[in-house]
Amino acid sequence: MDDISTLVARARAAQRIADGYDQARVDELVAAAGWAIMEPARNRELAEMAVADSGIGKVDDKIAKNHRKTLGLLRDLQGARSVGVIAEDAERGITEIARPVGVVCAITPSTNPAATPANKIINALKGRNAVIVAPSPKGWSTAARLIEFIHAQFDRIVAPRDLVQLLPAPVTKAATLALMQQCDLVVATGSQANVRAAATCGTPAFGVGAGNVAGIVDDSADIEAAADRVLRSKTFDNATSCSSENSLVLIGAARQPMLAALQARGAVLLDAAQKASLQRLMWPDGKLSAAATGQSAAEVARRAGLADIAARAPSMLLVEEDGFGAEHPFSGEKLSPVLAIYAARDFAHAQDIVRRLYAWQGAGHSVGLHSKRPEQALQLGTSLPVSRVIVDQAHCIATGGSFDNGLPFSLSMGCGTWGGNHFSDNLNYRHYLNITRISRPIAERVPSEEQIFGDYFRRHGRA
Repeated sequence: MDDISTLVARARAAQRIADGYDQARVDELVAAAGWAIMEPARNRELAEMAVADSGIGKVDDKIAKNHRKTLGLLRDLQGARSVGVIAEDAERGITEIARPVGVVCAITPSTNPAATPANKIINALKGRNAVIVAPSPKGWSTAARLIEFIHAQFDRIVAPRDLVQLLPAPVTKAATLALMQQCDLVVATGSQANVRAAATCGTPAFGVGAGNVAGIVDDSADIEAAADRVLRSKTFDNATSCSSENSLVLIGAARQPMLAALQARGAVLLDAAQKASLQRLMWPDGKLSAAATGQSAAEVARRAGLADIAARAPSMLLVEEDGFGAEHPFSGEKLSPVLAIYAARDFAHAQDIVRRLYAWQGAGHSVGLHSKRPEQALQLGTSLPVSRVIVDQAHCIATGGSFDNGLPFSLSMGCGTWGGNHFSDNLNYRHYLNITRISRPIAERVPSEEQIFGDYFRRHGRA
């Protein structure tokens, strides 16, 4: 496509200019892009536009997300070296030099049409790259406005606007594919269809795994605190985050107190008939529909024909579940304030439930734990197919980095080979760099046969 080729050519010309920037100039670019979204009036405009155009989420929560995720990312990047020599190891004789990857294609979802593009743009700029955003159709107008704001900031610092561009509307699969094929790196966040397209486009790509987070609560947990965390996580932006809990596994004696605590916070436990009505709304043809995505619990109940439930203005809708897979759709991702409740006999049973959930959907992402038994976090981290174990935190706030944990701020979570990804950490600026290594000669370090095989020979002989 000629228009895509022109877009990429302009990006390459701008990137060649940025390739000559020093660290101070790069950090000025980063600050400009960050302030473009964080300035309060612009932040509010973007949040309001995102909700109006996509019909998903809450304005106040999107404002909080735009601010918090960007501020956290800027904190992570402050002082980080991404130009020239970034590491010296005299003992190994290795010098590491940061190099750009070139032109980045950033695939972004309608659920976060400002925060996710901003995160990717800032990380790409940190590496002296150009970036072209390919948003979802519903998120195009918000992304376009964000990039207008970024260009205005670039004008203030006399930086080339073409370092940050947008795929023109109407966004189509063909145009997005052409863009992916012509860029140097694809970073895909959103639907698994987008991630699969990125993985097969022929360009190196980072993609994320499916969300379907489960949380575990045992009888040692601070139940009131756990209920507060789950409520905060599951209702934030109407559960549009891939990191919001979709299932809660309650162990033994924790079950009734935790249910009572959630109900005291406005959650409503549906009966079998109500659950069936909700299922018909959310999976009318066996696939999750958009009917409930990013809607409030009250609106979901109303659309499901549960007027009496909607009238109670519930914070969340709870459904009891004991199965897994296509025949039990509540065992999958729901992208709404709907939470499946599983009962476990003990911790081993809880682990098995989560393992079966992730065998269906969500492998590699993360698991939550509310417990005063620290050894259980290690058990989860060594036995479950997860890249993160989130202990005693509001899961969707914590997983993508928080000011009170050590994870990098990100809106793109790698899920390792479990989730079909080739990385398992939070996507960050280092993923947008090539690293050149200079190797110098050092004193030889040749081990003896005894050092390598001594223990083996003593146990098994030298045959």
